[in-house]
Amino acid sequence: MINIQYKLTSPLTIDTFCSNIDYNTENVLVKPDTLSICKADIRYYFGLRDARVLKQRLPLALIHEACGIVLHDGSNQFRTGERVILLPNIPGEGEKYQENYRLDSLFRSSRADGFMQEMLSLPHSQLIRCGNIGRECASITEFISVGVHAVTHYLDRAIYRPERVAVWGDGALGYVVCSLLKYYLPGTHLTIIGTNRTKLNMFQFADECLTVDQVTPSMHFDDGFECVGGQASAGAIAQMIDTVMPEGILTLLGVSEEPVPVNTRMVLEKGLTLIGRSRSTREDFLKAEAIMEQNQKFVDRMALLISEVVPVTNINDIHKAFNQSKIVDYKLVMDWKI
Repeated sequence: MINIQYKLTSPLTIDTFCSNIDYNTENVLVKPDTLSICKADIRYYFGLRDARVLKQRLPLALIHEACGIVLHDGSNQFRTGERVILLPNIPGEGEKYQENYRLDSLFRSSRADGFMQEMLSLPHSQLIRCGNIGRECASITEFISVGVHAVTHYLDRAIYRPERVAVWGDGALGYVVCSLLKYYLPGTHLTIIGTNRTKLNMFQFADECLTVDQVTPSMHFDDGFECVGGQASAGAIAQMIDTVMPEGILTLLGVSEEPVPVNTRMVLEKGLTLIGRSRSTREDFLKAEAIMEQNQKFVDRMALLISEVVPVTNINDIHKAFNQSKIVDYKLVMDWKI
């Protein structure tokens, strides 16, 4: 079966490629219909990754946040026409490490083609049902699952219930992490720390909203989450080290293309634990879907992350969507009509 893929061949250039889908009864034939653009996709599209990385990975179909419609499932586990969430992680071998950290795992829109395709043939393990979740919120489940992965891993490591937790970063990731902390730890005092007062106004559910210049050495938090990324994460990590209490946990989620300095002297002096969390597992997707299925307030909060929905019927529309995604406050979703 012939499939059309829309691949980034060089920065700002997308071309069509034809491929043959090796469809069999063990897989599910799916048509993507709602795709969310991630910061990682934006870095690829605008050529903001290292030139060596671009040379190695392009041409590449972008997008790793998506949901779609089942076209056919020979095993009848999924119904034709049923909406499903598409999982981007292609697990490697072995069970010693979680699937998102195995060295031989592949991740769509990074080391494997993403969901900017006419259709895909996927194993059942890379699909989960949407339930009653609207397709726009369903399309950002991957993004939410990353927050679930970080927060639940933190809760597994924490030796006591924290009284005060702070999150650095007023972007979409910080918003998701704060929302999940409020869900899992409703009685904990939650502080969000950012730089944009307009964005901070989105965090009305937090107990305290501060700009970075309002943080003082006298403030203390039990644990902290870094959701900033880039070179700005250096300042956030420094504030975390200064304000988190001894033996606290610092969970790092922000992605930086360049090395970021860390004050290891104070890390050692305080006995802090630094944990890096990235991407997510199928189990995290299931937890994220369950939260959205059972908690309408949480879904309403996630819906606020979708800044714009853009219909896409051709390559020109893809370019318009990526250019627009660079300037919206949070997430841009493509209504994939190709």
